[in-house]
Amino acid sequence: MSDLHFEEEDFHSQFNGRTLMRVLRLAANHWRMLVGFLACISAVALIESYRTYLGKQLIDTGVVAGDRGALRAVAILYGSTFVLQSLLVFGFIYLAGVLGERLSYDLRKAMFNRLQELSLSYFDRTPLGWIMSRVTSDTSRVADLVTWGLLDITWAFVSIVTALVFMLAINWQLALIVFSIIPVLVFIAAQFKKRILVEYRQVRKLNSKITGTYAESINGVRVIKALRREEANLDEFGGLTETMYNAGYRAAWLSALFMPVVEVISAAAIAAIAWYGGWQTRVGGLTIGGIQAFVGYVTFMLWPVLDLARVYAEMQHAIASAERIFSLIDEQPQVRDRADAVDAETLAGEIVFDQVNFAYDPAKPVLKDFSLRVKPGETIALVGATGSGKSTIVNLLCRFYEPTSGRILINGRDYTELTLHSIHSRIGMVLQTPHLFSGSIRDNIRYGRLNATDAEVEAAAQLAGAHTFISALDDGYSSEVGEGGNLLSLGQKQLISLARAVLAQPELFIMDEATSSVDTLTEALIQQGMETLMRGRTSFVIAHRLSTIRRADRILVIDAGRILEQGSHAELIQARGYYYQLYTRQFREDRARELTTNDDMAQLVASAA
Repeated sequence: MSDLHFEEEDFHSQFNGRTLMRVLRLAANHWRMLVGFLACISAVALIESYRTYLGKQLIDTGVVAGDRGALRAVAILYGSTFVLQSLLVFGFIYLAGVLGERLSYDLRKAMFNRLQELSLSYFDRTPLGWIMSRVTSDTSRVADLVTWGLLDITWAFVSIVTALVFMLAINWQLALIVFSIIPVLVFIAAQFKKRILVEYRQVRKLNSKITGTYAESINGVRVIKALRREEANLDEFGGLTETMYNAGYRAAWLSALFMPVVEVISAAAIAAIAWYGGWQTRVGGLTIGGIQAFVGYVTFMLWPVLDLARVYAEMQHAIASAERIFSLIDEQPQVRDRADAVDAETLAGEIVFDQVNFAYDPAKPVLKDFSLRVKPGETIALVGATGSGKSTIVNLLCRFYEPTSGRILINGRDYTELTLHSIHSRIGMVLQTPHLFSGSIRDNIRYGRLNATDAEVEAAAQLAGAHTFISALDDGYSSEVGEGGNLLSLGQKQLISLARAVLAQPELFIMDEATSSVDTLTEALIQQGMETLMRGRTSFVIAHRLSTIRRADRILVIDAGRILEQGSHAELIQARGYYYQLYTRQFREDRARELTTNDDMAQLVASAA
């Protein structure tokens, strides 16, 4: 699998507070739920701290003093706190869960919307696994940060503060001993955070590569099995997973080490309380219940601190995920509407390429001073070797990319002055590898015009030559095509793709080697549908099989980004140049295959006789 185009974007090596604030601003869109669950968890922390203080009262005023009335009153109050706490726990769990789902929806919608806007160049350089990791696992981590992470932080903070307040109220001298723990714990956390952050970011980078490898292996499973690449792929995948395991192990080891350190410090504090508290009881400065409460508060503080250690480690992971999500949301399309762009009235006019230069890589130009004038309704065929620039011409015409220099004019107007939507909505394309979406055949044809009726869908299929095979299926137009159309043959998918273009009624029609991978019979059906669709429309046809373009108004032979030859089929054959050599060689190869097939059939018949 190719490496990420930006190596996971060299994100900040330090904790990114700006990213955290951006996440919180996004959560603020649902501020009622945010405030609600934070209020509930704060109340839970207060109740838990108050209940420890009630324990002191229970011992001092009830047990030690032998006052049954006081004992009963404290016991009732003690039990009531559990009832109230149960209601509050339900509230924060419910609100946090709903907020997490809303936030995940917001992030996924923002990313999906941005993906629709991005130029084709973004998808050319960005692996699918990288994008899928952002939409799935990274989104969940950021949602957990805002909900359960923020909830744990709030609970821990309120618990620590209220415990300290109650300890000050009981005995301020002993409370100062406990206060001394806080700076030590903060210092330890500061030492751990850098290492934890680095390791978790390394895990995320490797996770993206592994996700991409998964996607490639699944999509290319037929090639893998045909070439017996299973063992080699396993070795490569094993290397990736081992590297990710090592990074994850180091992150987990650092996170786990933090907790025992905190426990040792807390144990030292409890020992100090036990010693100093015992002396205070002898001089009358502290009660037995007070000592019990102090030990309880130190233990009560221990769990929030330990939880903060876990949350902090997960927070680093979530912040790294948020950085990647926002890098996608902030990505700007290379091709976009100008501020003064207007809708195109029509594309059914003259098209001019005026000294167009273009390069995907500045060091490797594809088109060089390319000029072409196309009349309205003219059919232009593009032929040439792989990499000569045929598909680039079409991509520029569709404005998936824009010229590095030079202009493309439609009806005498620079097409960068027109909105992308008005251009794309008037173009119909049939590609070499057709793509169908999960759903029925009818839905896939209607994808070309969503408001089309069933009758219009069937009429388009008839014009494209697809109606016969569709009608032969058990469920007809309601038949499911499967994921990516895997329940249909390549030829059937191509005919449905052609029917989709027919239904869209485009003003500009493009076919990119649509017949190069189908059988002769399907090619004839596609050719018939093409002629129907191209009638009266400006069309560009990229062809591998030259027999499909003999009726084109003009054939352009493209070589290294320039027009080597142009003319009709008859004119180019008569010129006996590059096109003539290409056509005659292909004709001889087709003839040889035909003779071989006939000989094999004759031998089969003879052996049967």
